[in-house]
Amino acid sequence: MERREFFASLVAGGCAGMCVDLTLFPLDTIKTRLQSQQGFYKAGGFRGIYAGVPSAAVGSFPNAAAFFVTYDCTKSLLGTGGVLAAPHVAPVTHMLAASLGEIVACLIRVPTEVVKQRTQASPSSTTYNMLLATLREEGVRGLYRGYSSTVLREIPFSLVQFPLWEYLKTLWSQRQGHTLYSWQAAVCGAVAGAVAAFVTTPLDVAKTRIMLAKAGSTTASGNIPLVLYDVWRSGGLTGLFAGSIPRMTFISVGGFIFLGAYEKVRSTLL
Repeated sequence: MERREFFASLVAGGCAGMCVDLTLFPLDTIKTRLQSQQGFYKAGGFRGIYAGVPSAAVGSFPNAAAFFVTYDCTKSLLGTGGVLAAPHVAPVTHMLAASLGEIVACLIRVPTEVVKQRTQASPSSTTYNMLLATLREEGVRGLYRGYSSTVLREIPFSLVQFPLWEYLKTLWSQRQGHTLYSWQAAVCGAVAGAVAAFVTTPLDVAKTRIMLAKAGSTTASGNIPLVLYDVWRSGGLTGLFAGSIPRMTFISVGGFIFLGAYEKVRSTLL
């Protein structure tokens, strides 16, 4: 991967992340409150819909930049030769690249997500106070609570979204006989995002419960199958797919903005 391409991925990814996270923040707050153990209205309902936005603003650029740099570098390395360079195994390359990208990005995403979601579920508090409270009660380790559940949610999500996005782009490009425009890549991103969002909602519910749980509780230990079983026992399928509509809406619209902005900025820089 050339230096110019690396820089383009870095800037385009960061800009795309900030665009989508700040634009759709209210929907993310509603989703978090729907999934919280205390219930939607006790978690704040429609009050303080921008609670936690400073945390999202700080983490958006480096988080998305880290993902796309890793994703594009891995794609470039795997596509230079060998078995994975063949066109028919391109989905495998995209899956591997996306998975690695998520593992790296989550090192930045999880601390900001922990603070953001706790502030969203306690709108009377501020982002700064929530950060201090987390560090005081649990230390730095508390900021990474839910790291494994986030990675285990994001990897399956990326395994669906990115190969589907790349496939839809290739299919559309072949049909019209030239490279897609940015808005067309954005439409492909919206479809891929909606499908991936629905499929992985139960994992998102588990991640939210783990991040919001009181320190020392069984849920806070991060046992995903146990958390999913508890959700199933208390709420059935409805509980497992709690927040799926705002999540699908958020990620579908987010996929349109995120991947469309990424394609537009990257093509402009290159």
